[in-house]
Formats: sequence, C-alpha cells, structure tokens
Amino acid sequence: MIKNYLKAARLRTLPLSVSGIIVGAFLGFNEVVYVDSTITLLKTPIFWLAILTTIGFQVLSNFANDYGDGVKGTDDHREGETRMVSSGAITPKQMKLAMIVTAFSTLCIALLLIYIAFGKDNFLYSVIFFVLGIAAIVAAIKYTVGKSAYGYSGFGDVFVFVFFGLLAVVGTYFLYTKQLNLIIFLPAITIGLLSTAVLNLNNMRDRKNDAKSGKNTLVVKMGAASAKVYHYCLIIASFVFAFLYVVITYHSPTQFLFVIAYIPLIKHLVFVYKNKEAALLDGELKKVALSTFLFSILFGLGQIL
Repeated sequence: MIKNYLKAARLRTLPLSVSGIIVGAFLGFNEVVYVDSTITLLKTPIFWLAILTTIGFQVLSNFANDYGDGVKGTDDHREGETRMVSSGAITPKQMKLAMIVTAFSTLCIALLLIYIAFGKDNFLYSVIFFVLGIAAIVAAIKYTVGKSAYGYSGFGDVFVFVFFGLLAVVGTYFLYTKQLNLIIFLPAITIGLLSTAVLNLNNMRDRKNDAKSGKNTLVVKMGAASAKVYHYCLIIASFVFAFLYVVITYHSPTQFLFVIAYIPLIKHLVFVYKNKEAALLDGELKKVALSTFLFSILFGLGQIL
C-alpha cells in the first residue's frame, strides 16, 4: 500500500516544486547574511522548512489530482504513468484521507516555518503567510476536485505560474529579508514560466483524452499547433527574464552559469517542434523538470560565487 501512495505522490515532480524555493533562498540569504557559503545556507532552518512545506503542497496537489481525475473518469485512458484511483490501487475514500493527513501535516510545518521566520515581532507578516498557506492548500485541492475545478477550465497554468514561480521565489526571499524587491520578480517569472511549460507539456500529451473527458485545459482550448507555439514562448521568455536579471545586477561572469541549464532545453524545443506523436512527450516532462531544477542551482550559485 505504501508503494501505491508513493506512486500517487509522483516523486519525479518534487525537484521542480522546490526550484523556486532554492532560487528565493539563495537570493534572500545572500542579501541578508552577506556570506558566500552554500553550506551555511543549507544549515538554515528556514531553507529546509520551506522545502518541506513546498513538497507537502506538491504531494497534496498530486494526491488531489489523482483523486479528482480518477473519480471523474479523466484518467481512464490517459497516457503516461498509471494513476492510483483510476486503476483501483487506492480507493477514493483512502485518497481523501491521504489528502487530509497531508494537508494537516503541511500546514503544521508551514506554521513552524512562519514562526521561525517572523517570531512574535512580525505578527502581520505571520498572518499574511498563514493566509497564503491556506490559499495554497485550497488551490492544490481545487485544481481537479469538485464541480468548479479550475484545472478543467484552463486556469491551471495561472495556478502553476503564481504558486510555483512568483510565490515560491518572492515568498522565500521575503522569509529571509522581510522586504520586497521588485527585481526578484524577474527570476520568479523565469521559474513560473518553466513550471508552466511542464504543465503545458503534460497537457499537450493528454490533449485528446482531456478533450474527450471534458477537461478543457488551455491546450484543449487553443489546439495542438498553438500549444506548441505557446510552449516555445514559455521557455524562450524564461531565458529572457533570467538574462535580464543578470544584466541588471551584474557583478561576476559566474552569474551566467544558468545558461548551461538551457542546453537540454534547446534540444527539448527541437524535439517538440519535430514531434507528431503526443505520447512521446511523456519522456520530455522529466527533461524540462530537471532542467528547471538545474537552473535553480546554477542560478543561485552564480549569485554567490
């Protein structure tokens, strides 16, 4: 049974989910502490609690996605890995319980993170981040669960861009600095665009099945050809925003380390351009997700080296 829950958690999505945390932590920690030490960053409780909180939200989202698509029959003929509820490996009741346990555990970790970051002296900040935590839980569940699931109306891209990009990077940066810096939105947009590209790739693979099941993703609405163009724009724009940040804040050639992460992404774009069989896009999901994770590490290191 544990093996089934691990499959439902879709562990391969976790590196992508923590990419925004890594970027925000590098930028925030480096600005506050002024110590060029990755080892020291990895010792901060804010970093690890933020990582655990984000993983919790991602697992909750994956459980909810498995449940929502499973009970609606969307996963009955889907491409890619087998989903647990649709296959009968986990019952809807069992998945509901897993969602409740995951949501409660994640909220507890988030509360500890908020307390350590803000203490008793920044009550307003604590309230704001608590509300954001609740919003993240609701958004993760409502993606595919319920009659008004926004993932079935083409708004999944907005959710991914905001929560995996903007809130992950800017929010983590704020946990360290207790202040907003508009320029931080540039790498936040990059992470958001790359994360959205992963979702778009997933929806491109599942387009025909989603259309039959009434899941009107953005890809279903715009069609296969336009979805490809949209995909190119997401990845190219992500590079532009990261490059713009480095140009504005330039202090060392190492800041361009992140370019290495775009080498596999260029190959990926070529593959998508030539591809005519949707099922083959499944293998590209890992490539984009891991490239985003690599970007977050190289981008962060480039700021402190």
